Amino acid sequence: MAKSKFITLEGGEGSGKSTQVGLLADKLAAAGLEVVRTREPGGSDGAELIRGLLVSGPTGRWDPVTEALLHYAARREHLTRTVWPALDRGAWVVSDRFADSTEAYQGAGLGVDKAVLTALYQQVVGAFKPDLTLILDIPVEVGLDRANARMAGDGDEGGTAEDRYERMDLDFHDKLRLGFLDIAAREPERCAIVNADASIDAVHNAIWMTVASRFGLDVR
Repeated sequence: MAKSKFITLEGGEGSGKSTQVGLLADKLAAAGLEVVRTREPGGSDGAELIRGLLVSGPTGRWDPVTEALLHYAARREHLTRTVWPALDRGAWVVSDRFADSTEAYQGAGLGVDKAVLTALYQQVVGAFKPDLTLILDIPVEVGLDRANARMAGDGDEGGTAEDRYERMDLDFHDKLRLGFLDIAAREPERCAIVNADASIDAVHNAIWMTVASRFGLDVR
């Protein structure tokens, strides 16, 4: 059985990534693998501190390049403290977002030059990349409706809601979706698009079939 794989789930707001990361991690663990479930921004103590600066507060609190730098600072901590040590010991790592989100959000969405993001990736991440990236695609309006319903259900009385990106305008979210689809088109050997406008079970089954096929796992 293949060892030490890094799988990332990507997509716009309300695409259901967090739910699907949990379901996939559980399925892999049931197959007898050691699995580390993680997220970006975050996934280590230092990166979680940076996360708070990025996902809450006013939509325009950062210059787009500053925002990209913060994401990459968190990413370096995540990689060195969590991802790479887990992979080194043979674990599978399933992450809710990775560098494709920075390219889509800060690049396609906020206009940071691709050359800047490429240079940051090379400096912070190097030649490392995910073994498989699952891009959960959903119509923008459907995803935002889901995200807003989730935030309303959370009842954030303390004013710390992680909804900064959800509150950005529709044009941003349209560019974001196109950014993810462009990444998938440019790197079909790494990326697989999953229709996220379906039931939780249907999305999970599509994800599992893709993962099992890619890595030679039992599809049951």
